[in-house]
Amino acid sequence: MKKAIVIGAGYAGLSAASFLAKAGWDVTVLEKLSAPGGRAGNFKAEGFTFDMGPSWYWMPDVFERYFNCFGKKVSDYYQLTRLDPSYRVYWPEGNFTDLPSEYTALRKTFEATEPGAGAQLDVFMKEAAYKYEVGMGRLVHKPARSLSEYFEWDVLKGIMKMDVFTSMKKHIHRFFKNPKLRQLLEFPVLFLGALPKDIPALYSLMNYADIQFGTWYPQKGMYEIVNGMYSLALELGVKFNFNANVNELVISDGNIKAVKTLDGKTYEGTAVVGAADYAFIDQQLLPPQYRQYSAKYWESRVMAPSCLLYYVGVNKRLTNIKHHSLFFDTDFNVHGSEIYESKTWPKEPLFYSCAPSVSDPTVAPPGCENLFFLIPVSSGMTGDTETLREAYFQKILQRFEEKTGNKLKDHIIFKRSYSVSDFKNDYNSFKGNAYGLANTLLQTAILKPRCKSSKINNLFYTGQLTVPGPGLPPSLISGEVIATLVQKVFK
Repeated sequence: MKKAIVIGAGYAGLSAASFLAKAGWDVTVLEKLSAPGGRAGNFKAEGFTFDMGPSWYWMPDVFERYFNCFGKKVSDYYQLTRLDPSYRVYWPEGNFTDLPSEYTALRKTFEATEPGAGAQLDVFMKEAAYKYEVGMGRLVHKPARSLSEYFEWDVLKGIMKMDVFTSMKKHIHRFFKNPKLRQLLEFPVLFLGALPKDIPALYSLMNYADIQFGTWYPQKGMYEIVNGMYSLALELGVKFNFNANVNELVISDGNIKAVKTLDGKTYEGTAVVGAADYAFIDQQLLPPQYRQYSAKYWESRVMAPSCLLYYVGVNKRLTNIKHHSLFFDTDFNVHGSEIYESKTWPKEPLFYSCAPSVSDPTVAPPGCENLFFLIPVSSGMTGDTETLREAYFQKILQRFEEKTGNKLKDHIIFKRSYSVSDFKNDYNSFKGNAYGLANTLLQTAILKPRCKSSKINNLFYTGQLTVPGPGLPPSLISGEVIATLVQKVFK
């Protein structure tokens, strides 16, 4: 039986391990942390259960397809609730917009904001549907090792419809004039790690995912997805070693002969899948002559943002709040420029809040509220101190109280912050990024870091720094793509 060693038990690592096990491989996963999940971990404190990372459940079809590949269903592992409204957006004027989950109601919201925008939304969504069908149905499943992979007639004849060479900003502005509608449609691409002016309009497929498939929530929290994937992997025979911090790759005759961990253990396999941070493996674990890329190459990459996060427990229930809220009550363009261009700590940041206890009372003690706050910041930032974190918390707390009408300051019974330095320490994250590599045009498909080493025969990469890109659904797909490639190489 062929043996595979997977380094990292995040989404991509769990996916790759499960697909390899299904194909008959003997799979061992080595994870630095004490539990699976990577950036999608969780923790418990004072009776609260906090998801540490991802909090949006989009593209439910991708998750369903994943479990279907193993003869299972999502409902075998966790239960989903569709949120309505999908989320709320607060504006500078002090008002807000709730985004209905039902399309007809959303269309009316657009029409009420800008006459004629309802009909424009229909056209916009028709184009986005095509991009979603081709993009998520076909393009993301390619390993992107050669341009020839994309020489398919169905893809080539529709290349102009994919809007690869038009920016999201120009594309959205062609349909809508109202600045609020523009921001609503530009928001989803922030998950892709760049400004709308730098993201190809291909990614209006994200708007289709948002509007058509909706925003969902797994009961008991986002970590239930990890629990489900982990349980499935165990059912398939995958072996896990936690607290196994890989610190050396032994290379001989162009192959990795052994993977060593800090506790002195050695693991051998036919293939090694790097599901930890690509840059860390490439620059820290490999000797210079075996590195896929140079330090200069990595420094030149456009990284998706990092985050300044707060996990907050309050000893009262709040009124008039939603599960997801976006605070666009400051200048969208200024904060975006601070993240991607000047790369400075933002002066008046946009932020996001999640209150999962609104939908799920199990994540907080009775009579309490579970809150999660996120401020996007540039990757690689220095000066990530407790003093700075506290100053930002007080800033967004004041705005949250003003916009929602809820007083929190004297009711906080638990608070923990998490930011750039923590991403580096816990996940060996390059520049402390939270989302991976930005999906700019020059970092798409074959222009991403390669998923197979050209210098080591049995080393493969998966996750958010390679194909297909950042996000939970792409990470699931990335694991499948790499598992397929490994089988092809060692058929």
